[in-house]
Amino acid sequence: MKFTLVGFATAVCALMSAGLAIGAPLAYVPNEASGTVSVIDTSTDKVIKEIKAGKKPRGLAAGKTDKFLYVSDQPNNALLVIDLDKQEVVDRIALDESPEGVGISPDGKTVVVAVEVNNSVALIDTATKKSVADIKVQGKNPEHAEFSPDGKWLYVSAEEADQVDIIDVHSRKQVKAVKVAKRPRGIGFLPDGKRAYVACEFDSKVFAIDVDKQVVIAEIKAGTFSNGVAVRPDGKRVYISNGKDASVSVIDTDTNQVIATIPVGKRPWNMDITPDGKKLYVANGRSNSVSVIDTETNQKITDIPVGELPWGVVIH
Repeated sequence: MKFTLVGFATAVCALMSAGLAIGAPLAYVPNEASGTVSVIDTSTDKVIKEIKAGKKPRGLAAGKTDKFLYVSDQPNNALLVIDLDKQEVVDRIALDESPEGVGISPDGKTVVVAVEVNNSVALIDTATKKSVADIKVQGKNPEHAEFSPDGKWLYVSAEEADQVDIIDVHSRKQVKAVKVAKRPRGIGFLPDGKRAYVACEFDSKVFAIDVDKQVVIAEIKAGTFSNGVAVRPDGKRVYISNGKDASVSVIDTDTNQVIATIPVGKRPWNMDITPDGKKLYVANGRSNSVSVIDTETNQKITDIPVGELPWGVVIH
């Protein structure tokens, strides 16, 4: 079959516009007010596609080997399933009222969704796309739920709480509450699973928790209204978004001290980092942008315009 250079270029452009066959990972950004997910090519730091995603997409997660992206649609009380090959919503899973943060187990078999009004977390089987459990937590209005790297624990934060609720995944029940500070938000585990970092918004502090002992081992002063948490893949740095300061704090995990503060856009919220650990992507809710940070220099590289009120980032 004859295949001209023009034909080849046309084919490549078509693949790129669909968000497929790109060497670098893609960053997915849910835009609350736009009802879309922006797709960013991390090699060019340009938006290559907008995916329609319900009325108010917020939390999102994708497994390392899964071809699906899972996005909570808060007012429609649903979890949207986006096929990453087709770059479109292919399924909707009914949930209780006001789902928010979404996480996925290390083996990719289970999605967890924090459901605010129900004060619970829902577990979804990724093979059947069915809900398999609804687990009550003590904290009111749960927002984030994150699996530990070994899949044994679920850590849950809630807007109207001062503790992190710990769920035993096997028994599917809460077994512990670790006191931190008012309004815990983002949660991030070190890759070895020995420590978890929790940002507490109203106290502008970050708490390091010993996972084995289930106790706080450090309190770290961050910027004003500390919120999102991202962990570098080598475990040496933890990044905290500061909502009122329009900045990101960089924590050295050896010392549990802030070693840098990086200006970003207004109301930075949730974040994610590339698999090689070189670039951090920060959703700026009030700037309608995503800031890209070079993690070696701790400098902002660029700001990428996205939709209205971006809530977070997942890189896949």
